[in-house]
Amino acid sequence: MKRTSHLAITLILLFIPQLSWASELSSDRIDLTHHFVGYIAITIFVIAYILVVFEEQLYLHKSKPVLLVAGIIWAMIAFVYQTHGIEDATGIALRHNFLEYAELFFFLLVAMSYINVMVERGVFEVLRFWLVDKGFSYRQLFWFTGALAFLISPIADNLTTALIMCTVVLSVGEQQAKFVSIACVNIVVAANAGGAFSPFGDITTLMVWQKGIVDFTEFFQLIIPSLVNFLIPAGIMHFYIPHGFPEAAEHESVEMADGGLFTVGLFLLTIITAVSFHSFLNLPPAFGMLTGLGYLKFFAYYLRVKHRHQEQSKQNICEQNTQRSFNIFSHIAAAEWDTLFFFYGVIMAVGGLGFIGYLSLSSEFIYGELGATYANILVGIISALVDNIPVMFAVLTMNPDMSQSQWLLVTLTAGVGGSLLSAGSAAGVALMGQARGIYTFFSHLKWTPVIALGYFASIYVHLLLNG
Repeated sequence: MKRTSHLAITLILLFIPQLSWASELSSDRIDLTHHFVGYIAITIFVIAYILVVFEEQLYLHKSKPVLLVAGIIWAMIAFVYQTHGIEDATGIALRHNFLEYAELFFFLLVAMSYINVMVERGVFEVLRFWLVDKGFSYRQLFWFTGALAFLISPIADNLTTALIMCTVVLSVGEQQAKFVSIACVNIVVAANAGGAFSPFGDITTLMVWQKGIVDFTEFFQLIIPSLVNFLIPAGIMHFYIPHGFPEAAEHESVEMADGGLFTVGLFLLTIITAVSFHSFLNLPPAFGMLTGLGYLKFFAYYLRVKHRHQEQSKQNICEQNTQRSFNIFSHIAAAEWDTLFFFYGVIMAVGGLGFIGYLSLSSEFIYGELGATYANILVGIISALVDNIPVMFAVLTMNPDMSQSQWLLVTLTAGVGGSLLSAGSAAGVALMGQARGIYTFFSHLKWTPVIALGYFASIYVHLLLNG
């Protein structure tokens, strides 16, 4: 009965906005946290995120619900502001959030394009073949794949790195499911830990860097804590890896296509350009990345001209079409558009909730009552349950008054906290699909206490070294 009456009141207020309880904080800002719009906004955001969590079961791309909800939230906010005669505030706030997303979008689009080119040129396939062909033992492969995941993820994102290393594990561990299961746990932890000390390793670190809160070189203060986060669980899991060697198998030789290594060099040059533009010229990192896309486009032109000159017969033409053809726009088009639109929906929706006033309330409670250290530790634990992107964007929107050490701490915890559960990070979710039936939620959960030990140890080391 009480719930029914509350719904009736909400519906009445929906059509009579003049009766709202909103109190104006200033001439152009209204507190909507106790307004029907605020209640509806938080409700539909939760519903949308539930749909995101059950993406695979519903066969519904994760971008769809958040795109819709973001539009509804901002439309409701704009409607209330219009009824109060405040016309410009909503548009200004929305453009501010949209600009933040636009910078993130173009940065990621360039990075994804480079990764797609490196995949197409066979860079990662050659690395995979080298590991498989060396005849390492199970324990050596456990450490090699974990170490490479930790070292590659700061440059290539943690998701791509985890998928490559998982392919290696599956290639050599077909007859040893226990090895595959534990190695996948190790890869997820290593990839997330490696991504935590680089602006390029995770979306959350990229957001912090682009916001200008932490300088590029300051991220490297997290190397040792991140290494601790990886090594402690790995050191314990090592003793549960089976002895022996994988069965020798014949593999076809793999060759890198033209320009593979040069593309890697261009990607590193693009990163240097982005860092230099941001550090020395105070320009957005995305602008440097787009300049780097120009490098790749000119190199693509060179490859196309070179291949065109090599076409001398019908057979050569056929080979060019099947193996050597290179169209840079096809690699740009192959970017993970569902992920990019998901980021848009999340950033705009969370930005709308922040404009309503919920993030200020959350900041006052979490950071005011608990203090920065415990609040930032909690952020990492929440990141294991909810995607770390909306969590970090919420923290950035709250903008609590914290020291540089605390901003580094929340960057660390948001990055590695997702390792506590397999579903807590993109790397874990992807590997559950790739090693289906072997690496599962519960096979990862069995190692959660060990991973948690590494999580809290990394926090302690960070506070000891940098706090």
